[in-house]
Amino acid sequence: MDLPVRPPFMLRARVLTPLAAGGTRYEPDGVVVVDATGRITAVEPYDRWAAPAQRHPPDPSERPDVVDLRPWLLMPGLVDLHVHLPQVPAAGLGAGLDLLTWLDRYIFPLERAFDEATAVRRVPQILRAMARAGTTTMLAYGAIWPDSLDAAFRAAETHGIRAIIGKVMMDELTYDERISRERILDVSLKQSAELCERWHGADDGRLRYAFTPRFALSCSAEMLRESASLARHYGAYWQTHLSEDRGEIAEVGRRFPEARDYLDVYDRAGALGERTIMAHAVHLSDREQQRIVESGSRIAHCPASNLFLASGVMPLARYLEAGSVVGLGSDVAGGPDLSMVTQMRVGAYVQNALRTVGEDPRPILDPLSWLRLGTLEGARALGLEEAIGSLETGKEADLIAVDPARIAPLTGIDSDDPAEIASRLIFRGHPDMVQAAWVRGRLLGR
Repeated sequence: MDLPVRPPFMLRARVLTPLAAGGTRYEPDGVVVVDATGRITAVEPYDRWAAPAQRHPPDPSERPDVVDLRPWLLMPGLVDLHVHLPQVPAAGLGAGLDLLTWLDRYIFPLERAFDEATAVRRVPQILRAMARAGTTTMLAYGAIWPDSLDAAFRAAETHGIRAIIGKVMMDELTYDERISRERILDVSLKQSAELCERWHGADDGRLRYAFTPRFALSCSAEMLRESASLARHYGAYWQTHLSEDRGEIAEVGRRFPEARDYLDVYDRAGALGERTIMAHAVHLSDREQQRIVESGSRIAHCPASNLFLASGVMPLARYLEAGSVVGLGSDVAGGPDLSMVTQMRVGAYVQNALRTVGEDPRPILDPLSWLRLGTLEGARALGLEEAIGSLETGKEADLIAVDPARIAPLTGIDSDDPAEIASRLIFRGHPDMVQAAWVRGRLLGR
């Protein structure tokens, strides 16, 4: 099948999408129209679109040919709020280790070796793998080497993915032996600011920058404070880890005795706000949960990673009930693979288990709610919900095509119920089910 490589185009297929106003839209035979700028101009039932009185534009000669993808399913592209680019080669390694031991044994050696040449070789592979999994937007950590970050951004620029990336910042527990302890803070801040100036907002905002202090144990209070100040200055993102592991939390308490709790370390640095995304947040107190909501900060929920490293189980229903903005993250290599569908499936199993054992009596999320978390809520966490996250008129055409035959239990078994489609997508997700992915209407390399 010849797929459109760039806009404008019209796709005829089944359409499943969350809606910004709430609820879900399903068209068993729909059309998605994308204009030359890569924006969606219509999502309609095909019969209505094809009716002569309803044509947009009315002159058929002004419309591109319809590409018929039936019985494929069109959905919004998936959003990964937390992935470590240097760590992908370690995916699936280290099960059974605690967080800090896992970092020392597997992760820091990989990041230490993630120089420019490695990034040039590896990042295009990673981006193609993400597109194959249906991810069209990522919020990613790099390593500490600025030239490797430039290489990562160049790869994302070429590939077409929507990417927010940051140089990892550490002035404690660092693996950079070339810079003295006295200079590392200033050097890291300067390098990060220069990267932000080069890349934040590139390609009309498709590429953006995130100041990225790794977590409280690897950063001084000054690093946290100054990186947050730079993020505000540039209007960039600020990302870090929070309350992933009980051992980590205890060590943070020892390192920062003046702080009321883990979150307060970041709050004292002036780091909380709507452009702050904190990964994990598994073990939050009620006070921390309330403060996250008050500050407008966002949470990247990484259920597969949390189980793989035995870090804990997030009480997701409680967080959502309190008003937290939560999206999903793969956290590769803590998570074993790049698929956001894996995060939905593992997350659903975990929340079911919480309710089964009586830990949380709140209603569990249904499949359509998990689909929303992996798309529109991820976009909302990034402040991009007006542009992406759902297939609606006026939004940018970040979308994927899925073959339902790949998730059917038997040949010829199908459904036109949107909840059943989402359920099979999540619980029978197949590595080859995503047939194509577009960002702003441009086909991503797979």
